[in-house]
Amino acid sequence: MEQTRDGTRRTWWLPRTVVRLLDAAEHTETQWAQAARTRQASAAVTEPLSRARQARAADGRQTTSPEGPTASLRPYNGELEGQLYSVLSRKPGTSRRVAGWACAVCRTAPATVLDHCHEHGYVRAPVCQSCNTQERPDHRYSNDIRVANRYTRLFHTDTDHWLRHWHRCPGCRARTTLPLPHLAAWTAHTACRSLRPTHRAPRGRKPCGVLRVSWTGSQNAPRSCLLTVQVDFCPSGEHRVLAQIPYRESAERFRAWLAETAPAVAAAAGPDRLNGLPAQFRPIIADTSGEDLELF
Repeated sequence: MEQTRDGTRRTWWLPRTVVRLLDAAEHTETQWAQAARTRQASAAVTEPLSRARQARAADGRQTTSPEGPTASLRPYNGELEGQLYSVLSRKPGTSRRVAGWACAVCRTAPATVLDHCHEHGYVRAPVCQSCNTQERPDHRYSNDIRVANRYTRLFHTDTDHWLRHWHRCPGCRARTTLPLPHLAAWTAHTACRSLRPTHRAPRGRKPCGVLRVSWTGSQNAPRSCLLTVQVDFCPSGEHRVLAQIPYRESAERFRAWLAETAPAVAAAAGPDRLNGLPAQFRPIIADTSGEDLELF
């Protein structure tokens, strides 16, 4: 502040303060404008990518994500078909090779394990951990399994897809069958569905309890192997055993059902492809620890 000759006072700091305030306001306004332009540009780029991801997910053909590490994954095209898991799993670099594929089932996630048939020993395909877990029964014990909601997807909503995956095993494809646990579950869930009793419920009638299927003998001796389908947790304690079906009869029923349900899979199967297959089935590996995710 300064006093002039005529006695008036002149202030120098006020204009500089105003300028600083105006500069700050202008700077803030510029930042807001830049942020708005950035958001608009980002939205313009993200929206088409989002639509593209949704479209690829809708038609089930997405093999990679437009962003992230899955972008370089390659689709699995049967490169390991006919190879034995016991041999391939010991080869150096197999894990690294598996990680380079997209999951052969969902086609979106990176593969982490080689799904293989424990009954015949053949590799099916590289799959992600989630898909490898999906084909497990809800509960499995030494010689029986509980057949609950999971098999609704495997044998109804996604039947063709899963049957095609299981029949990547040359043994299952040649014999037109499934590994014993899956064949037992199919027998209980599909072939014996009409035998399952119902009880009154607030909205009509409800299927009784929970299905369970057990077996005596093994797939190594098809003539003596017997599947027993029963109901657990029946409210009235009834309906324990629904049916007892020999293994061979169950396999015949499955072949007829497969030809009707998934003709393309059935057409690719058959006994004319038995050359080079082992004469004996491998025994089913018991799940004693609950940690092995590659039972079937």
